[in-house]
Amino acid sequence: MTCPRCGSKNVLSQEKYNRWECGSKHDRRQFTSKTGTIFEDSPLGLDKWILAMWMVVNCKNGVSSYEIHRATGVTQKSACFMDHRVRLALGLGVTNKFSGQMEADETSIGGKARNMHKDVKARKITGTGGKDKTAVMGILERGGKVRTKVVDNTKKKTLQAEIRHHVLAGSAIFTDALKFPKA
Repeated sequence: MTCPRCGSKNVLSQEKYNRWECGSKHDRRQFTSKTGTIFEDSPLGLDKWILAMWMVVNCKNGVSSYEIHRATGVTQKSACFMDHRVRLALGLGVTNKFSGQMEADETSIGGKARNMHKDVKARKITGTGGKDKTAVMGILERGGKVRTKVVDNTKKKTLQAEIRHHVLAGSAIFTDALKFPKA
């Protein structure tokens, strides 16, 4: 057995407490077999976790937390926690990407020159247009959520990269004039 925090092989077994203790001096020297896994910080036994994992892996249409709750005998809230942890470990977790019909646009945010004091205007406005303003991009999922992000610039390459990062492939994207990629 090795310490999951420092990698030391100088580990002592504490059979009375069902855990191990690292011989090196550092924070959190005690650890269990669950440390560093999806089972960490869970008071539930591995028998319940293994059953929940088996159910998630073997059900081709997905398994609900209520099914796990009934099969394992834990509360529905604990079953939901287990379901999320197992899916996350398998890479089946909820995707953060938008899907469906999207709207995307960009704008420049900053004060109007005509509203600035003369000396502030001379210091801040060095060119014309939005040169000294902050570029912000927004993506709206119709009937859903909105994401905004400060972007370096409003060039096609930058904005397309953001669309690819936040929108699932096959989604319909509506914009003003700038052509976005088919996601």
